[in-house]
Amino acid sequence: MNARHGDYDYECHGSGYALQRRTDPRIAAVVHAALGPARTVLNVGAGAGSYEPLDRHVVAVEPSAAMRAQRPRELAPAVIATAEQLPFDDGAFDAAMAMITVHQWSNAAQGLRELRRVTQGPVVVMSFDEEGIERFWLTRYAPELLAAERPRYPPLSQIAELLGGDAEVRPVPIPNDCVDGFIEAFYARPERLLDPVVRRAQSAWGFIGADVQARAVDALRAELASGEWDRRYGALRSQPSFDGSLRLVVSRPAGRFVQAAP
Repeated sequence: MNARHGDYDYECHGSGYALQRRTDPRIAAVVHAALGPARTVLNVGAGAGSYEPLDRHVVAVEPSAAMRAQRPRELAPAVIATAEQLPFDDGAFDAAMAMITVHQWSNAAQGLRELRRVTQGPVVVMSFDEEGIERFWLTRYAPELLAAERPRYPPLSQIAELLGGDAEVRPVPIPNDCVDGFIEAFYARPERLLDPVVRRAQSAWGFIGADVQARAVDALRAELASGEWDRRYGALRSQPSFDGSLRLVVSRPAGRFVQAAP
């Protein structure tokens, strides 16, 4: 479960995340609803603060100085710590959240156990379904990227098992105009992936060589210019949302694991 985790250097490559990886309000509504009535929330692997609720007391944990520096002024400074060693008492928080970060922890299993230890109520983890990543159309242009991306994400069932309790995996629909710039957010706007600024805020591109990335981008650019992309995938441009690989694991104390229907 820990193979290849914590393998992206955010100190060197994370400077543009606050601009490109913003909170999408529709995804945020799903996350905040899953937190329930919690008044105190722990956000682990908080990065620049995406998806932190503004109407609750949030304590953020972020080990990267580059990411902490991008937190907006209205958010409290983040605690310098890691998921694997949270400096909090047992049951210190009503709820906890971890947004697209578990794959970056050096020991995901230990980090998830720590999340449950310090949380009385729901633990909400947003991640990607490693079984579904390769179904995205980008595999036509950059199969090496998606092949490298898939093993980075722990299986959702393992996340749920480690959190324990009553856990459910929920699909998260991706809006057509999603403002959080992860790769699938541009399912209907392929031209955006031609922009190197957009790609630099997507860690997956860091796991293929520059020559492979250039070849993939050139192939996408050529098929957009020729109309081939639209012939194959053009219906996506008017599709309001996309059920890709984005998932929410919601764990509450005591119970059983339930795989939600897609």
